[in-house]
Amino acid sequence: MPEAIQSAATPDVGTPSRPVPPRHVAIIMDGNGRWAKERGLPRREGHRRGVEAVRRSVRCASERGIGFLTLFSFSSENWSRPPDEVAYLLSLLRLFIRKDLIELHQANVKVRIIGERDSLQPDLVRLLAEAETMTAANTGLTLVIAFNYGARNEIARAARRIAEAVAAGTLAPAEIDETTISAHLDTAGIPDPDLVIRTSGEQRISNFLLWQCAYSEFVFLPARWPDFDELAFDRAVADFCERDRRFGGLSARTGA
Repeated sequence: MPEAIQSAATPDVGTPSRPVPPRHVAIIMDGNGRWAKERGLPRREGHRRGVEAVRRSVRCASERGIGFLTLFSFSSENWSRPPDEVAYLLSLLRLFIRKDLIELHQANVKVRIIGERDSLQPDLVRLLAEAETMTAANTGLTLVIAFNYGARNEIARAARRIAEAVAAGTLAPAEIDETTISAHLDTAGIPDPDLVIRTSGEQRISNFLLWQCAYSEFVFLPARWPDFDELAFDRAVADFCERDRRFGGLSARTGA
C-alpha cells in the first residue's frame, strides 16, 4: 500500500516522478446475487451483505485520505429486475441513509448523489436531498452515490440543458466545448475518476461514467462485492500506482 494518498494529477511529460495514488476511486459494485447463490442464500442476503461492504469501503477510503469515492449503487437499468428485489434495494438505500447519515456526517464525509431524480418517489427524493444538505459543508471524503444513474441518460440530460441555454441566448454554440459539457453533467465540480474498480470478474463498464472515465485506469477483481474488503481495496490502489499514465502523451517515468 502506498505511504500516503495524494491528489492525482496529470504529470509533466518527461519529468520522472513517484507513482501518484488516486484522488478519486469509483467502484462498480457487482456480484451480490451470485455471492448469495453460491452459498444457497436468497438474493436479499447478498444485497444486505453488500451494504456492509459499502460501509467498509467508505471507512477504508476515508482512512487512506482518498478525496472522492463514487459507488454505483443502482443503475437506471436495475428497474427491470423483479419488483420485490427492486423494492428491497430501495429499502436498503433508505435504511442506509437513515442509519448511517449521522455517522458519515460526524466523520466529516460529504455526500453527493448523482442520477435522475424526477421519477423517484417523493420520500426518497427528500432523503437524498437531506443527505446532501446535512453534509454539504464537510471537508473530508466526498462520497458520491450513483443512484438511478445511467451515463447515457446523464449525457442526454446535459445536452438538453446546454440546448436550452443556447435557445435562451445565454450560451453561443461556438462556446460549447468539453468544459461546457463537463459543467452540465451530474458530476460537475467532481474530478474524473483516476481508478475504476469492478468486482465479480466482469470486464465491462455497464453505462457508468462514460464521459468521466476517458482516462481512468481499470482494475477488475474476481471477488464478489460482499467479499470486498480493505485488502482488496489496497491491492487495487497498489495496482493503480504501478500503472504508467500517459494521458495521450509520453511516459512521465521513462520519457518514451
